[in-house]
Amino acid sequence: MKMNDRSAMTVSEVSRMTGLSVRTLQYYDKTGLLSPAGYTDAGYRLYDDAALRKLQQIMLFRELEFPLKEIKEIMARPDLDSRKVIEQQIELLKLRREHLDDLISFAEKIKTTGVNDNMYNKDFSAFDKSRLEEYAERARAQWGSTPEYAQYAEKAEARSASDNERLADETMQLFAEFGAMRSLGPEDSAVQAQVRKLQDFFCENFYDCTRDILRSLGEMYAAGGEFTENIDKAGGKGTAEFVSRAIDIYCK
Repeated sequence: MKMNDRSAMTVSEVSRMTGLSVRTLQYYDKTGLLSPAGYTDAGYRLYDDAALRKLQQIMLFRELEFPLKEIKEIMARPDLDSRKVIEQQIELLKLRREHLDDLISFAEKIKTTGVNDNMYNKDFSAFDKSRLEEYAERARAQWGSTPEYAQYAEKAEARSASDNERLADETMQLFAEFGAMRSLGPEDSAVQAQVRKLQDFFCENFYDCTRDILRSLGEMYAAGGEFTENIDKAGGKGTAEFVSRAIDIYCK
């Protein structure tokens, strides 16, 4: 798709801004991990704000040391919570900052007191990365090591890009149907049947959506951020909260 949007950035500009090489960005495009929003008349890649937001998420997962193939599968997940990804990265960066501060303090102590034979037997805590590694491992496990994720990855592998677009449209259609029911109470039998329809849809197309998982999804829908905005866009303002309440009743 040709683009003339002056706000879009060229691949070279994105490379300078992010520190990623042009070759890396070209590879992301080639593998389908991150496609440009369009191209100039001369055929150069262009990246809009949506593409750059996606690139941020990719880079965050790279900080958690996910392989690119897994990142691609995670990015396509219907339950990806961008806000949670950001929160995890903030926490990870804070832990890294603490670790660096400890190392700086240790080095400054050596500079001040000098090196002696006894100090090596006293304190190696500045080199301890266990908290940092433990947190990163928990985050990786959350996104990549559940049976449900394994099911999702297996089904995603067999889908084409058009299949993913179709499923995204069908998911939003389900929320639009919820939106049309907002005049009913969330406990209404028709609304509860719609919740069951949503659960069955996830089970058929993504993973075994147990009631516990469904309840967690419902909480996420009403928590604000990208999920809430998209659901409200599909079904009208208040739909995400309505769906969340209906799911809660269903799961009880």
